Amino acid sequence: MNGITESLGEIGQGALAAQATHGSLTLDGDGHTHETACLNCGTPLIGSHCHACGQAAHVHRSLGGFFHDLLHGVFHFEGRIWRTLPMLAWRPGKLTREYVDGRRARYVSPIALFLFSVFLMFAVFHALEGAELAGAPALSNADLDRAVADTRSELSRLQAERKILQDRRADTGAIDSRIDSRERALEALTDTRSAIAENMPRATRYSNFEKIDKAIRKFRKNPELAAYKLQTYAYKYSWALIPISVPFLWLLFPFSRRFHLYDHTVFVTYSLCFMTILVILGMVLDRLGASVLMTLLFFLPPIHMFRQLRGAYGLGVFGALWRTALLTGFATTALVLFFVMIMAQISL
Repeated sequence: MNGITESLGEIGQGALAAQATHGSLTLDGDGHTHETACLNCGTPLIGSHCHACGQAAHVHRSLGGFFHDLLHGVFHFEGRIWRTLPMLAWRPGKLTREYVDGRRARYVSPIALFLFSVFLMFAVFHALEGAELAGAPALSNADLDRAVADTRSELSRLQAERKILQDRRADTGAIDSRIDSRERALEALTDTRSAIAENMPRATRYSNFEKIDKAIRKFRKNPELAAYKLQTYAYKYSWALIPISVPFLWLLFPFSRRFHLYDHTVFVTYSLCFMTILVILGMVLDRLGASVLMTLLFFLPPIHMFRQLRGAYGLGVFGALWRTALLTGFATTALVLFFVMIMAQISL
């Protein structure tokens, strides 16, 4: 009997709690709510945020409130990203160590920054390189034959014009440069056609992997579609670089009780963020014609790895140096594995 009474009492308390929860929300005409319990989990409120689930105590259901949330999210992210990026560039080790140790409110999380940087990289690639890639025609034998014939025809016409100018004793400097340009173009087209003809008998096999061969054949058959699929799959599976890279980093600290897989994952993700931003910068510099600066960017990854290893794991100079050398090789291996995975997807 006592058990039944206690059960009925608990049911009654539950009903009262439910009534209190459902009755805790009132909506005024201004679109603001007035709560006495958390609208997410029903916990009675004792402050500006629910102490059980963390949701803000006050919510709004107005259009102005929606745009307020939008601007707050944008500027809150912007404020953190302008604190995170300088640390990522100049003190990546400290950034990694602080995030692992729990000082995270100041910084953008590694996975959020990674997704943002990957999205930005492909947006910049599409804006700078995508139009040229989409407009590049597939070169077949017929296309090359036509280009060679057109170039020879133009070259004959220019040589005839040059002869007329010589008969008139006029200056031929301008037309000589045009003839020289056309002759070099004709030579390049002829060499390309010869190279394709020489490679035709062995064009059915390019590697020891059938899927890679199949993907390459698709590239040769339809370069535009294959390039589009390559970009799509690389963007779609970019996250796979993280689990591919973490085991390699673990090999630098095998069976360590001080550093765990979580530490390595944060390290790898922040490192990939920096490399992605470096690729973006390289594409922009290439478009601006700053080839010298773009070349210098290739020396930054090992320097950045060295600084991040020293700061994140508290290593000495020698310990960081030999691990940087190994990590550079591991990073190359991880990229090759990622490329093979993407090519396998394209071949399907």
